Amino acid sequence: MSATSLTASAARLVSRLKLRHLALLIHIAERESLTRVAEEMGISQPAATKALAEIEDVFGAPLFLRTSRGLRPTPLGERAIVRARHMLQDVDRWAGEMEAVRGGHTAHLHVGAVPYISARVLVPLIERLYERHRITISLQRATTDQLLDGLRAHALDCVIGRAAVMKGMDALQHEVLYPQRPALIANRRLARALARRPPDWAALAEMNWILPSPLTPIGNMVSELFARAGARPPAPMIETYSMDVIAGLMAHHDSLLSIVPEEIATDLGRDGNITIVPWTFDWTLPPVSLIRRRREFTLQAEESLVRILREVCAETAAG
Repeated sequence: MSATSLTASAARLVSRLKLRHLALLIHIAERESLTRVAEEMGISQPAATKALAEIEDVFGAPLFLRTSRGLRPTPLGERAIVRARHMLQDVDRWAGEMEAVRGGHTAHLHVGAVPYISARVLVPLIERLYERHRITISLQRATTDQLLDGLRAHALDCVIGRAAVMKGMDALQHEVLYPQRPALIANRRLARALARRPPDWAALAEMNWILPSPLTPIGNMVSELFARAGARPPAPMIETYSMDVIAGLMAHHDSLLSIVPEEIATDLGRDGNITIVPWTFDWTLPPVSLIRRRREFTLQAEESLVRILREVCAETAAG
């Protein structure tokens, strides 16, 4: 969009709205008091009151209601606060990109990935992105719903997760990267003992489990597996996604079970302490997808990441 194609309302915002106005909006939303906001921002209360009046004059309507419990945003104010957060996030990202360029890099991306994405995908992605394009990455690990909050808030450029848990699809797009099959894993001694007999779901429910939250795709899948077998889902000894914790506990306790994607099971089994229980199941997981915001323009660094990610995922699936 060019400067000459702006609507009258947009042109008014561009000419009158300042970054300090955006910061003030967020401070008011968080503190609900101009006195506290003035103290935090190092200005006088009359100056804070005047700045808020300037912002409301720009928008042509009140953004906050004065109540006995403090300043509360109006519907227009709520929308302004959301946009202000996004714009300041973009400014922060812009500053990071400038630092990257000054440091000899071409760009810097903020990427989110769920914990069950193997290093066999992430390591070559990061290495090739830097080797070929001098693009650096900040990597955040969390569940898909947490990462999508960061994506919508402009704190992340893209997410490698599961599109099955996506909400608010209008502003997001996703591309399936590869399927994942889950595997039952245990300490090698326990895996050998279990392999000698068919699955007994009631007995399995009484064993010690390491599982993610039941609100995650794998946690929900485990609950459904036991429910279909007419057994009570297990109460895990610990809820975690941490590969280090799973590996550490299973190395010292031969009574623990877990279910993880097959490639994660392979990663965990490299030290010889953990192995897949060789039972055959028809388990399925939502595929791993690349999730991005819909953009009006192409972000070249992001497109470079997408090309390399497709390449790495294809190699992983073939190998």
